[in-house]
Amino acid sequence: MYTDISYDSHGHVGVVTLNRPDVRNALRRQTYRELEDAVRGTTARVLVITGAGGSFCSGDDVREVFGGDDAGSAPPRPQPRLTPAAEALLHTNVPVIAAVNGPAVGWGMELALFADLRIAGSSARFGELFVKRGLCSDVAGIGRLAQLVGRERAAELLFTGDVIDAEQAQRIGLVGRTVDDAELLGAALELAGRIAANPPLAVAALKEGLRRALDPDWSGLGSWVSATLGELFTTEDHREGVRSFLEKREPRYVGR
Repeated sequence: MYTDISYDSHGHVGVVTLNRPDVRNALRRQTYRELEDAVRGTTARVLVITGAGGSFCSGDDVREVFGGDDAGSAPPRPQPRLTPAAEALLHTNVPVIAAVNGPAVGWGMELALFADLRIAGSSARFGELFVKRGLCSDVAGIGRLAQLVGRERAAELLFTGDVIDAEQAQRIGLVGRTVDDAELLGAALELAGRIAANPPLAVAALKEGLRRALDPDWSGLGSWVSATLGELFTTEDHREGVRSFLEKREPRYVGR
């Protein structure tokens, strides 16, 4: 039984829905654990990931993940490694389709990037907001975004933290197609059904082959990201980024 997500089966297709609409499907530690469990435990041939309500995922739950009432304080430093939810998504041989409804920002954009295929509803928005919190992105923003949109566009999105709409995301190659919001889940299920109708062992082999041919050393990159985040979490700029967000004011960064 899950509290933060739901899991539904449609034949050979599994649908994972982030289900915290009151906080725009922000991710807390429990959500990460449930997402990892759903990906590792699925018996589906294809997974579709989407969000409840009008958001795909607004990223980390700032108050919990970044320090609770003392928002902006450094969380305990974990051992440098690829985080478990990212590892599950990156190494599964089950194809993953992101049906992006509304904002996909911060780790929400990372979640979309972890997918093999992305379909955006017309209200979708994408943003790598980590720089606005004085942080670096997770591994997908560094290791996969440039594969999709090219290094220069990836650098602009990462360095500025700009948010782009569904039309621009399709134009630069971040998503494969854009559909009306009302058609989004149906379009994702139709594509998933066509993939699931093919021989599952061959599809799994093709996904592994793409990973072998195109992906970086995710474990090594994950260790670097977690170690770097551990350092950035201790900076004044990170604390200022989080507090200015919570206080709804412009940040004042000092470079330390």
